[in-house]
Amino acid sequence: MAVHKRLSLAGCLLALSLPVMASPGEHFDFGHPAPASSATRTVEVDMTDIAFNPKTLDVKAGETVRFVLVNKGQLLHEFNLGHAAMHAAHQKEMLDMQQSGMLTPTGINHAGMDHSAMGHGGMNMSGMKHDDPNSVLVEPGKTAELTWTFSNTDNLEFACNVPGHYQAGMVGQLKVAP
Repeated sequence: MAVHKRLSLAGCLLALSLPVMASPGEHFDFGHPAPASSATRTVEVDMTDIAFNPKTLDVKAGETVRFVLVNKGQLLHEFNLGHAAMHAAHQKEMLDMQQSGMLTPTGINHAGMDHSAMGHGGMNMSGMKHDDPNSVLVEPGKTAELTWTFSNTDNLEFACNVPGHYQAGMVGQLKVAP
């Protein structure tokens, strides 16, 4: 019986630690995060309520782009690189975070957050976190950065997955040329 409890506990601990294992060096089919110093180009993206400017971006496969994200709106926004299916899955996570009170319309509820566990601007919130290397949250009036090296891919989007924002049109096309 004691062995069974230890195995169950070990399994629970492993399951709880899986999201923490994601590293900023993680690779996606459309590329991977990179240090800002390796960027070959900088692109400023303005976030307003509820739009991106520009709405489309062109990059080349192998190019490293430093995105400077300026939230000129009154609401919390996200810049997330991915395919439509990835955005749909991430929207569910963001809704859970909002329903738990960890995301507000204008920001991040820092109460109860474990700041010692935070890394790369992400947030660890009692098991919930926003630290995907392809995504950044930007509060109103703030600026953030995300640097990415692109692989050749199709159907790539940048989007805000704060609940309701994608559906309201806060999504843009990212075209990757070979």
